[in-house]
Amino acid sequence: MNHPHYILLPVSPAFIAVSLIVAFLLNLLPWGSLIGVPDFVALVLIFWSIHQPRKIGIGVAFMMGLLMDVHNASLLGENALAYTLLSYFAIMIHRRVLWFRPATQALHILPLLLVMQAVQLVIQLIVSGKFPDWFYFIESFVTAALWPVVTWMLLAPQRRAINRDDTRPI
Repeated sequence: MNHPHYILLPVSPAFIAVSLIVAFLLNLLPWGSLIGVPDFVALVLIFWSIHQPRKIGIGVAFMMGLLMDVHNASLLGENALAYTLLSYFAIMIHRRVLWFRPATQALHILPLLLVMQAVQLVIQLIVSGKFPDWFYFIESFVTAALWPVVTWMLLAPQRRAINRDDTRPI
C-alpha cells in the first residue's frame, strides 16, 4: 500500500497553544482518576516535542506540569518534573522517531511514557509510601495506542493538498 507523502506547511504557534489547552481541558474531565485514562497533556507534549522541538520545549513542559500539579492537588513539582523529563527525552529522540510510521512511533514513545509514570510513582512512594497496583502503568499503553490518531489529527492542518501536476517540482 503506497501512502502519499505530504509536504507539511509551517505550524501555527496558535494551533500549538490551542492543542495544549484542549489536552489540558481533557485532563480536567472527571475521568482522570480512573485506571487506563490517557494523559492527554503528556501525549500532546510528546507530539510537539518531537515535531516542533524548537517551539515546544522543556519550559512549556514544566509550566504544563505545574498546571497539572495544581489540578491534581499533588505535590508541587511532581508532574512538572515528569513532563520536563518526558519533553527532554522526546527532544533527544525526535530525529529518529520521525523516520517511522505513526504506529511504529508509538513503540518509541511508550518507554518515555513509562519513565514518566515511574518518576511519578517514585515521588508518590517517597511522599506517601503507598504503592498503587500494577494497573497503574496501563495509562502509558493506552496513551501510546492513541499516538497514531493524535498524530493524524495534529498534522491535519499542516498538510497541503496533493497535486498530481507532474510539471511542478513541489
